[in-house]
Amino acid sequence: MAKKMTFEDAMRRLNEVVQRLEEGDVPLEESLKLYEEGMRLGASCRAILRDAEERIARLTREAEAGDAAEADER
Repeated sequence: MAKKMTFEDAMRRLNEVVQRLEEGDVPLEESLKLYEEGMRLGASCRAILRDAEERIARLTREAEAGDAAEADER
């Protein structure tokens, strides 16, 4: 099973893909493969960021609930 790519690794690879495509000297078939890879990498980065935002929101809600409970105890 392949190891899940980190956000940083995915962004690094996405930048490499974009750079290759911008150079313009890539044959059409390879350009299409790079484009497809770039789209997958972009989707992966968005999913990782969405998960991080959800974790932060959950942690914030938990912290606020804890603060409210603490205030009620006073």
